[in-house]
Amino acid sequence: MILARYVARRFLRSFLVIAGVFLMILMLIDMIEMIRRFADRDIGVSGAARLAGLNIAGSFYAILPLITVLAGIALFMGLARSSEMVAIRASGRSALKVVAAPAVTAALAGALIVALLNPLVAVTGQRFDESVSRIERQGQQTVSVGETAVWLRQAVVEDGEEAGQVVIRARRASPDATTLYDAAFLVFDQDSGPVRRLEAREARLTPGAWQLSGVRDYPLDQPNPEASAQASESLRLASDLTAQRIREGFGRPEAVPVWQLPGFIAGLERAGFSANRHRVWFQMELARPFLMAAMVFIAAAFTMRHIRGRNTGVAVLLAFGAGIGLFFLRNLAQILGDNAQITPAMAAWTPPLVGMLLAVALILQREDG
Repeated sequence: MILARYVARRFLRSFLVIAGVFLMILMLIDMIEMIRRFADRDIGVSGAARLAGLNIAGSFYAILPLITVLAGIALFMGLARSSEMVAIRASGRSALKVVAAPAVTAALAGALIVALLNPLVAVTGQRFDESVSRIERQGQQTVSVGETAVWLRQAVVEDGEEAGQVVIRARRASPDATTLYDAAFLVFDQDSGPVRRLEAREARLTPGAWQLSGVRDYPLDQPNPEASAQASESLRLASDLTAQRIREGFGRPEAVPVWQLPGFIAGLERAGFSANRHRVWFQMELARPFLMAAMVFIAAAFTMRHIRGRNTGVAVLLAFGAGIGLFFLRNLAQILGDNAQITPAMAAWTPPLVGMLLAVALILQREDG
């Protein structure tokens, strides 16, 4: 037990040091990128630092598995250089028992990171997107899913300038986001507020416009909109939306805190949208602690031996290369899961399981008793 705590402490110290170094590097890179990206907006160094601070959480969160494998390499190389590994193995301690302590530490750290850092990443990511939109002065278009309806908002642009907003409410939508059912369009003028309300049995998105069917048009600038309402079988309402923009309006799955994902997924499915990407991401987050433990096993498989001379560099490269391989295998599985070619559970859990089993097999093959 004392040995396990010692090895776990060594691993945790290596993890925190490497994470701190990468955090500073990412901050510097992001600041330079923000200054370059918004050079014509004159945001200054403070503005670039603020944007980089909002964006860095997502970048740092994404590379945590690679930081874990580097921490594992640093741990086992340090134990090998100081001959502590030789003493540990001479005492009869098996290789798997030595690896278990840092692997469990990595899994616990991963669970804590998912519970605490994931919501922070979601919030800072949303703030970053909002800040960039304000700087670039993009027309706002948002999508939200309520308990019983889908809500959208689009800008009304005339002569290249924003002239108002259209708020859209629909009972449900088609999975490809091109058709709304039982939809209501509330048109707001930039200066005078709501001026028109359209109710449609069906609204189909076509290039440059909504094609409405079964329409009732209420002029809200009239004394009695109900009496002045006009019914028509079809009507065309200009729009700059596309199905892709509507789907992107839900945001990246990463922008939803992990605690809110089950409810968000249920809301998407009630509204008629596909929630496959969010299901895959949710399973990926649940599997993240297991992935970080697998990275420790991979580091141990190549660097746990007593290594001297030029073999040290080869062992480090092999361990880091295997960690990168598992990292990209996980990303590939996520893409396959997003495209519904494999199930979300398979996309999330298969890569770390395969990586851990292969690493354990290599450790056992090198085990000499």
